[in-house]
Amino acid sequence: MGQLIRRVGEYLSLVKFSHTIFAMPFALLGFFTAVADGNSSFSLKLFLLVILCMVFARNAAMAFNRFTDKHIDSLNPRTAIREIPKGKISPKSALIFVIVNSILFIIAAGFINKLSLFLSPVALIVVLGYSVTKRFTALSHLVLGLGLSLAPVGAYISVAGSFNLIPILYGMIVLTWVGGFDIIYSLQDITFDISNKLFSIPAKTGVKMAIVISSLLHTFSIAVVTATGIINDSGIFYWSGAVAFSALLVWEHILIKPGDTNRINMAFGTINSLAGVVYSLLTIADLYITL
Repeated sequence: MGQLIRRVGEYLSLVKFSHTIFAMPFALLGFFTAVADGNSSFSLKLFLLVILCMVFARNAAMAFNRFTDKHIDSLNPRTAIREIPKGKISPKSALIFVIVNSILFIIAAGFINKLSLFLSPVALIVVLGYSVTKRFTALSHLVLGLGLSLAPVGAYISVAGSFNLIPILYGMIVLTWVGGFDIIYSLQDITFDISNKLFSIPAKTGVKMAIVISSLLHTFSIAVVTATGIINDSGIFYWSGAVAFSALLVWEHILIKPGDTNRINMAFGTINSLAGVVYSLLTIADLYITL
């Protein structure tokens, strides 16, 4: 039993399961937006299927990232302690894990509706494809954002069986928000990326300009948050979440300064996870509570 628990822990670490906190709140936001729109009454079965799709897709994406980056990770002192370079999980086992989770994702999508099933391979191509983009484009940060932006859109489709402007706007928020904070996260590896000819915005533009680009992406996120509230005629809960989200992004950029990477993990992990959770939960509250 102890060995099984240890093994499960290794796979959870492999896929950084704790980072699910970035996309999951927006998936829930897309789901409850569709329910509030009157597309369907709440269904526990459908809710659990959406959660499973999120987990399976993210497991596949992260494990594939670790599989494709195994040689790169072994060279980088920051990532050499990961499960594959350390020999805790073999590349073959990681690849099998990717395939199994991909299949489970498509099966779960198939139990939702035909549109979800039809779009599931497209979603997989996007979330798996991110792992190879850093080898040829500095825009890989935005590809990561695109992958996570599918969460609110896909969850909405799961309930409504169709597209809608509001979840697409949520997706735009996620795309630029994630792209912006991934640029900040990649500041840690700028020297390594340059020496190993890997593509990232910091490696291409330098630290100062990378921070500027990140701040512009986050400014766009805040603008879309504001536009979404106006378009949706939102109430006090939404605007409270919007203000909190915006303030946290501003705080993130106050913490990050050229030449000082000591607070990157705080900015990347703590602040952004809090921003996504607060915005999503207060937006969901606004859908159902009128003051």
